[in-house]
Amino acid sequence: MAKPPVTTDQIQIVCEHRRAKFDFTFDETLEAGLVLTGSEVKAMRNGEASLNDAYAMPEKTGLVLHNAHIGQYKPASNFGHLPIRPRPLLVNKNELEKWSAKVRERGYSIIPMSLYFKNGWAKVKLGLGKGKKDIDRRDTIKERESKREMDRAIRRR
Repeated sequence: MAKPPVTTDQIQIVCEHRRAKFDFTFDETLEAGLVLTGSEVKAMRNGEASLNDAYAMPEKTGLVLHNAHIGQYKPASNFGHLPIRPRPLLVNKNELEKWSAKVRERGYSIIPMSLYFKNGWAKVKLGLGKGKKDIDRRDTIKERESKREMDRAIRRR
């Protein structure tokens, strides 16, 4: 059974892609709406979603979320949905054109960072970023370790 979603103000966080900040450096973020079926919404409300290996790609019809896993909703098993399917995203046309140009030309990727409900609507937070090299990852680990050491030293005094 999945963990129950965390609620803050009017935002109910369903799942986060924690590894995204470690693997990518993000330049911009964007909030997009999700086009879902009824059983997908119910499954998300139960916390049965995962963004591991998920990404978004601009296509002819708009921005589409690929490889996002939204588990089955058991009571709707007869009329259920496929757990992994391309899901259209609702994005402003100007933002879509700007981001798709960066993805085509400069080697950027659009990575979903979190899935959540905002005032009852399913949303996804997208990040536009480049993949980190091994050296960058090592720098991130060094910074994190040095911050931990400083926090420990402050607590000891």
